[in-house]
Amino acid sequence: MKLIAAMSGGVDSAVAAARAVDLGHEVVGVHLALSSNPQKYRSGARGCCTIEDSHDARRAADVIGIPFYIWDMAEEFHEGVVENFIAEYSIGRTPNPCLRCNEKIKFAAVLDRARALGFDGVVTGHYAQMKESSQGRLMYRAADPAKDQSYVLAVLNTEQLAGAHFPLGDTVKSDTRKEAKSRGLYVANKPDSHDICFVPSGDNAGWLRERLGSESGPIVDEAGVKLGEHQGAYTYTIGQRRGLGITIPAAGGEPRYVLKIEPKTNTVVVGDHEALAVNKITGEKVIWCGPVPAGFEVHRGFAQVRAHGTPLECSYQHDGETIVVCLDQPLYGLATGQGLVIYDDDRVVGSATVSATE
Repeated sequence: MKLIAAMSGGVDSAVAAARAVDLGHEVVGVHLALSSNPQKYRSGARGCCTIEDSHDARRAADVIGIPFYIWDMAEEFHEGVVENFIAEYSIGRTPNPCLRCNEKIKFAAVLDRARALGFDGVVTGHYAQMKESSQGRLMYRAADPAKDQSYVLAVLNTEQLAGAHFPLGDTVKSDTRKEAKSRGLYVANKPDSHDICFVPSGDNAGWLRERLGSESGPIVDEAGVKLGEHQGAYTYTIGQRRGLGITIPAAGGEPRYVLKIEPKTNTVVVGDHEALAVNKITGEKVIWCGPVPAGFEVHRGFAQVRAHGTPLECSYQHDGETIVVCLDQPLYGLATGQGLVIYDDDRVVGSATVSATE
């Protein structure tokens, strides 16, 4: 097959590209330029789209012996990921930009461009497993639980998964680094990327205030009693405990958590931990990663709402537009806008965006 290897400049994507070559595929390395001015994004090893990363990706491609190009995805990234991030926070939701990046950029935009150029698919360094079955190619959790990335890949539909290749799915991270070293790859010991790449300071709240403005408003308890003030309701998230801008005595001596964000009134509502309990989740924008479960029927599975969160047993049903999940035990601190992923044991069934909780 002819494959595009999306090379971030890290160890995982470099080894994934090398393995694709070993399998006899015709591979071309591509680094995604996600900003017209990379200095606006993270520097060093904390991000995945810096100038240093593009140099590391090029060096890895040279060692592997494959052609290498840089694709300008700055406009697509800004519109599909950055603007979405700002818009979601502005209405009191908590988005996951990595989910949107995988959905809109790394697979939708890149795979579309790759196929238009005559390639069969895209290789990445994500940790997830693809397995052939009578129902098509299905996605499963990675062999390394600590590195499993099936949660952030669950936004891919069946057509995108058909062109997705994850050579590291059966490998633990320590072995990936050993293999990179044995291959003479400079990035063998490079730290993993983390945090949000387009927030240079790491200060999400400050970054949002620069773009959405700073408007003070009340922090109140569930009875409406004012406990303090904030500098922008959108800078808070459900379940947040630290940095609330209230004193413990004002809160009655008990720790308080963000329960609700009301953008229209610019109000943040806080309360005790038990008030965060969620038993029922409604999700919109449902994406199936394999066979679509029968509509309106009740199915059993596991729900996960964070990249490395604990999967919780649940029942779920859908009507073709939304999915409703009833948890066997309560979940605490779930915000609208987060990603909801359903599993059948280790198989990824599908995903949705949390639109309501009860």
